[in-house]
Amino acid sequence: MKNEEFEEIVHDIFKKLPKIFRKKLENVEIVIEDEPVAQKSLLGLYQGIPLKKRGFWYGNVMPDKITLFKNNIEHLSRNEEEIREWVSKVLIHEIGHYFGFGEEELRNIDG
Repeated sequence: MKNEEFEEIVHDIFKKLPKIFRKKLENVEIVIEDEPVAQKSLLGLYQGIPLKKRGFWYGNVMPDKITLFKNNIEHLSRNEEEIREWVSKVLIHEIGHYFGFGEEELRNIDG
């Protein structure tokens, strides 16, 4: 899949998230990379200061970053529909980290 097509899928899925969540995402950048440098099987990664850990001192900082790893998501998918499903799961999972949920809590939500 071309990078532009993948980006469009991510954009479409982001627009379909409930407005209440999208409005609360502040100082967050969503990026797409082909694959992770360290953990080769990673589908997504949140880097930043979770919302519930930000205090009065929070400001003038670089944006938090949610990275989706295109090649790994495509590798698990047989078609565009499955790519969309994976992008949705991974994006929601990483946004959960932004809101302060830990890995175990998110796995319980994911089922």
